[in-house]
Amino acid sequence: MKYSINLDHCSLEDLFNLVASKREVELSTDCIAKIVACRNFLDETIASSSSPIYGINTGFGSLYKNSISGEHLEELQVNLVRSHACGMGEEVPKEVVSWMILLKILGLSKGHSGVQLETVELLANFYNKGILPVVYQQGSLGASGDLSPLAHLSLPLFGEGEVHGEDGKEDAKSVLRSFGLQAITLKAKEGLALLNGTQFMSAYSCYLLHKAHHLMDWADALAALSVDAFDGRKEPFQHNVNEVRKQEGQISTAANVRQWLEGSELIQQAKKHVQDPYSFRCVPQVHGASRDALNYINTIVEREVNAVTDNPTIFPETGEIISAGNFHGQPLALSMDQLCIAMAEVGAISERRVYKLVSGNRELPEFLVNNPGLNSGFMIPQYTCASIVSQNKQFCTPASIDSIDSSNGQEDHVSMGANAATKAFKVVENLEKILGIELMNAAQAIDFRRPAKSSPALERLLEAYREVVPFVEDDEYLSPLMQRSAMFVRENVVKRFL
Repeated sequence: MKYSINLDHCSLEDLFNLVASKREVELSTDCIAKIVACRNFLDETIASSSSPIYGINTGFGSLYKNSISGEHLEELQVNLVRSHACGMGEEVPKEVVSWMILLKILGLSKGHSGVQLETVELLANFYNKGILPVVYQQGSLGASGDLSPLAHLSLPLFGEGEVHGEDGKEDAKSVLRSFGLQAITLKAKEGLALLNGTQFMSAYSCYLLHKAHHLMDWADALAALSVDAFDGRKEPFQHNVNEVRKQEGQISTAANVRQWLEGSELIQQAKKHVQDPYSFRCVPQVHGASRDALNYINTIVEREVNAVTDNPTIFPETGEIISAGNFHGQPLALSMDQLCIAMAEVGAISERRVYKLVSGNRELPEFLVNNPGLNSGFMIPQYTCASIVSQNKQFCTPASIDSIDSSNGQEDHVSMGANAATKAFKVVENLEKILGIELMNAAQAIDFRRPAKSSPALERLLEAYREVVPFVEDDEYLSPLMQRSAMFVRENVVKRFL
């Protein structure tokens, strides 16, 4: 059964579930009616008026003052897409490209963009059949929309550009032919509707939020495991002490850690120490602040994916075509910079727990290995972890505070939200590696606590983990184990062990 794109507000959870289910999409009758009505209004306006309408019968950017005659309106749109496909750098991951197509369908289906119904239906065919254009990470200033990446996304709609194939990049025209699809002929305003918009930034935001929530669940579980591995105290996670702070993320994190530690022999043992280091004791406060940040970012991104972000915006019901600035990516630029900081801090406190675990304290051997000295054990995984944490700190320099004048001064303030999104991608990928290293260290430390046991939930997690990454008896080649540990974090929904 296909998922019906409709005019109602779509929650991010709905979209996450849709993407995970791999269901096909189709336009509802309401969306079809809105798209058709808007296009008809635009065609009638063009036919009956000689007044300049930005991007429809004028040039673009600072070329807005150049009028375009009626016989060149379609050529204008094709030229726009061709000339703006100027991406450089690494290719956008296929999963993100798929999100870009889905979000472009959502935006155009609101009936304020003036595109043909055939254009949106072809985009739906791209999404359903997995036809993913080759898009590049560099090129968008995050205002006037994500012009360059969306141009690469749009070229294949009229049979140009490249798409991902089984054996690498393939010519778009031949791929369309193989699927029995007809390339569209762009009409007035369509190129601009396809290129103006925040779907590059929004796609990254959706993809990263989904991963970030997954990694936050892991971070709470691993903090609990490390608390047991370090012979930590349970009092900092009590409900009452966290409740009086009044911060929702903190209260939620403390509850998560308590749930993971429920029934643990290790947490119930008498403690020689009266206090733990901050990296253990302040998990609710640090993880919780990042959870609160994620919830705020969720709100901003959910608004954006339900929005119309191209320009000009068409209102058939009032007879207006308004040139404004809904393509400006400032809300997403600020949000993705905040995501960088929130996720980098989760990684930073994780690395500190790793450092404490290998320090030879609380009856654990130095560097978590038998015969330290002869063996270096887990000395260098902590170095690697520290290196990745430091890189994340560098990525946290905000992109949103920058702006470079473009288009001969017409576009004189830009969001740089695309750069914020692509560096957030790196931070989230790095966090996955950091948590993989913490898991490897905490599991090793727990094995030095045997025969005492952690909680039933954490023991289930460890049992599954040990099928992938074994206990390290003596020095060996550790990088493959670290890679496997990060993959274990990536591929497992940690709550299944509860």
